Amino acid sequence: MEIFWLVILGLTMGIIFGVALEKSRVMEPGVLIGQFLFKDYTMLKMFLAATATGLVVLSGLTALGLAELHPKSFVVGNIIVGGTILGAGIAIAGACPGTVFAQIGRGYKDAWLTIIGGIMGAAFYGYNKSLIDGVLDMGSLGKITYADLFPSLPFWMLGLITAAALVVVMIALEMYRPWKVDRGMDQNNDASASSNAAHA
Repeated sequence: MEIFWLVILGLTMGIIFGVALEKSRVMEPGVLIGQFLFKDYTMLKMFLAATATGLVVLSGLTALGLAELHPKSFVVGNIIVGGTILGAGIAIAGACPGTVFAQIGRGYKDAWLTIIGGIMGAAFYGYNKSLIDGVLDMGSLGKITYADLFPSLPFWMLGLITAAALVVVMIALEMYRPWKVDRGMDQNNDASASSNAAHA
């Protein structure tokens, strides 16, 4: 019976996540590619908001003793190689593992090619795991966390401070690039910016 409720919880969280992706438009290929071209900051704003929210919740849970931290090892190879491959894939496909299913639900046919590419990539990794892991496991620094840099502060306090800093960054980013500009709703600002650029 416990497995049944875990499945229900997973489906519920998936639906909420999918609705949030669709309503924020962060799942659209143009939005994802635009972020990598520094022309659309919707994706970055959403990630900052999600990280800040997660930090607030996690800080509360750890402060109440309802959750424990289980960090993974900090591995330089994973971050550099894996991050480069993932970033290049998102920029080329206009999709990531979290948005591709929302794109399929929205009717983007190209998303099926992303799914096929992901399956092929997983199969390639499976057949070459030992060789690839040798590259990815380079530079392991152990299970260090951001909190280890500030041992005098409890995690919940550091989490709330970091969340507040992310909110400040998000507000500054919104002031620099309002969401209406990213959505193409502020034509006056675009026109004035183009005019200023032309005169410059």
